[in-house]
Amino acid sequence: MTVGIAGLGTVGAGVIELLQTNADILAKHCPRPIVVTAVSARDKGKDRGLNLAGIDWVDDAVDLADHPKVDVVVEVIGGSEGKAKDLIEKAIANKRHVVTANKALLAHHGTALALAAERAGVALAYEAAVAGGIPVIKAMREGLAANRIDRVYGILNGTCNYILTQMRETGREFADVLGEAQKLGYAEADPSFDVDGVDAAHKLSILTSVAFGCAVDFAGVRISGIRNVSAMDIAYADELGYRIKLLGIARQTENGIEQRVHACMVPVASTIAKVDGVYNAVVTNGNFVGENMAIGRGAGRGPTASAIVADLMDIARDRILPAFSAPAETLELARQAPVGLHAGSYYLRLMVVDKPGVIADIAGVMRDESVSMEAMIQRARSPGEAVPIVLTTHETTEAAIGRVVARLAQVNSILEPAHVLPIETLS
Repeated sequence: MTVGIAGLGTVGAGVIELLQTNADILAKHCPRPIVVTAVSARDKGKDRGLNLAGIDWVDDAVDLADHPKVDVVVEVIGGSEGKAKDLIEKAIANKRHVVTANKALLAHHGTALALAAERAGVALAYEAAVAGGIPVIKAMREGLAANRIDRVYGILNGTCNYILTQMRETGREFADVLGEAQKLGYAEADPSFDVDGVDAAHKLSILTSVAFGCAVDFAGVRISGIRNVSAMDIAYADELGYRIKLLGIARQTENGIEQRVHACMVPVASTIAKVDGVYNAVVTNGNFVGENMAIGRGAGRGPTASAIVADLMDIARDRILPAFSAPAETLELARQAPVGLHAGSYYLRLMVVDKPGVIADIAGVMRDESVSMEAMIQRARSPGEAVPIVLTTHETTEAAIGRVVARLAQVNSILEPAHVLPIETLS
């Protein structure tokens, strides 16, 4: 089986390295050898530490789709538009199988590409696009196929998990830890996609489609990131018995499907609270199998290459499955649950002027909006100084919390907008 690789960065080079290093293992598991016959990248002269002898160089990646010695196109260029999209569309039109690690492309065009691939009779495989080395797509699409899944959630971005872990362990602020993560190569020079939750939302929209048998709906994901999480919030979370994690969560509810990516508090005793550093974790809940959790590295040369080659092995075995668990022609956009109906508990941190009556003002607003307080922490300071007040609520709705926050902003003794984090019980 001949393979053309578009992109020879960390991942593309890792695929070639894995195919060479583990050739004996693949020979045992595959009915035919997997051979890289063509590659394309921006800089032909760059030293990548690879032996590319006998492999054709293609200047324009899109031309891999026409290459006479390519059965399968591996796309690791990235991006939701441009060369990556053109290459995959052309490869499918030419009846070439496609393996991709491109979560952004799938989040925006996944359903249409899956439909085109099925009509052409070729594979659209993307295990590497979600949670790197964790075989979560295979698990849901195959191992859990007999179950009705009502919830999938997880830590889907290793950069954010690393930053939050370091903030908790060192007490440093977000900006300081982000700078360190960039120096270590865990964060990009422009970290926006990671720290603002977009990368995790791309992955969640794909997981939602596989889990619930619906069309990919990235626009339906409610997204917030970790920029506003402070060292103070992390310390208070610890005092209250929680950890702060960036989670992607998709649920089936009576009001429709919820898709949310947000920084939230999880109980310190929960398994996912213990997943630290650059690791990812994905949890599924099926009506017969119950809860399953998979933990592993979500990115990097080795884990991503491992997932790509596993997809290549499936194609070499002629195992061609629908991309999103159900035939693409049956996938429809699911009804999205209204944001305001989301039910849960919340953490609020307020910076207030320490003077008589401020607690009564806060309690009055919460009473008027029928939001019940569960716990409160107040640190005493000299009269007239700013002081944090932290409180947690019993279960309420997001709409009610929104009204509370809006009204608290009008209270003169509250110095800045309330900082709010959902509390996820994960049950």
